[in-house]
Amino acid sequence: MAVLVTGGAGYIGSHMVWSLLDAGEEVVVLDRLSTGFRWAVPDAARFYLGDVGDRAMLERIFEENRIDAILHFAGSIVVPQSMTNPLDYYENNTAKTALLADAAIKAGIEHFVFSSTAAVYGDQPDDGPVRENARPAPKNPYGQSKLMSEMMLRDAASAHKFRYVALRYFNVAGADSKGRTGLSTAGATHLIKIACEAALGKRSGVDVYGTDYPTADGTGIRDYIHVSDLVAAHLKALAYLRLGGEPLVANCGYGRGYSVLQVLQSVQRVGGGGFETRYGPRRPGDAAAVIADSTLARRLLGWAPRHDDLDHIVSTALAWENALSLRSMGDLNAIHRRLAANF
Repeated sequence: MAVLVTGGAGYIGSHMVWSLLDAGEEVVVLDRLSTGFRWAVPDAARFYLGDVGDRAMLERIFEENRIDAILHFAGSIVVPQSMTNPLDYYENNTAKTALLADAAIKAGIEHFVFSSTAAVYGDQPDDGPVRENARPAPKNPYGQSKLMSEMMLRDAASAHKFRYVALRYFNVAGADSKGRTGLSTAGATHLIKIACEAALGKRSGVDVYGTDYPTADGTGIRDYIHVSDLVAAHLKALAYLRLGGEPLVANCGYGRGYSVLQVLQSVQRVGGGGFETRYGPRRPGDAAAVIADSTLARRLLGWAPRHDDLDHIVSTALAWENALSLRSMGDLNAIHRRLAANF
């Protein structure tokens, strides 16, 4: 049997593909390459170029492969963008998830792991770790689109032979420790990615949005989780479903947060250099602090994170950013060699 990874050429998806292959799984990837990269998909995975909302493509994949589970990463994730283009997010995140789930049910695929988000919580009334039973209060269409998808999966599981785990990610960062993949999207909005680019001279500096939040230093606080720990949670969720586990919504985070300024200090400390920090007003849709209570994932899935250290997360992100620089130089050198051969 094979596992279908949608969005498997992207940041988290490509890490997932590598982890599945490491675990001996057969892997099929579907990605339209809007933000992902074909080179990020290992040769051992079977690749389909297409959109998760293309029913004919899904039917072809299901016909050509013995799929028993779907890990669904494809979607749009930029909060400010969701505020200005909300309908795009409802289409790409919600409507296409509904279509994928429907196609899976019709094909008899019972196991579905969904990439959700802590953005479903919005601002919580206290600053302690948030549990899954907290009342959802998304502050932006991105979080709302993911919450609606969770609701659809819940209802589908009630009506059909279909089970799912929705993992609510907190702030994912870092890169594969073996240097096989990492966050490569140009113009990415992830804070650690931006700060690493600034530390390596790829950006002129870092913009801090909001210094008047009700936090110790006035900047927003997030629970940063290493991408390798996150994909490990997906492997646990897949095993849980294959053993007959009931539908589950679980947080993926470490249970402690770091402010924007603490993250910037870590990047400067690990990277050994400084960069300009520019301060501006809050962005619409941003919450002051979001920290996970991941008890359910630890207890029901047996998930045990191994990379819970901010400096370690930053060090792997910096190593990948350096690797990207070398990759770009290598590509440029290859172009120069081809040009020289033509003269």
